[in-house]
Amino acid sequence: MNFSERLKNERKSHKLTQQFVADKIGVSVRAYQQYEQGLYEPNIEKLIILADLFEVTVDFLICHGE
Repeated sequence: MNFSERLKNERKSHKLTQQFVADKIGVSVRAYQQYEQGLYEPNIEKLIILADLFEVTVDFLICHGE
């Protein structure tokens, strides 16, 4: 699994919309969609917010150690 797949899985498992997550991290919904598509990756500040939102570690989100 890679970051974009994990991000999408976490969002869906928490039953959140792309718009909700995009608003929480301060990006457009299009920018967030590009994270889930693997076209771009968020900066560390946004990764921390995502990890907090999904109640996981940044390492888990970025698939570190797998």
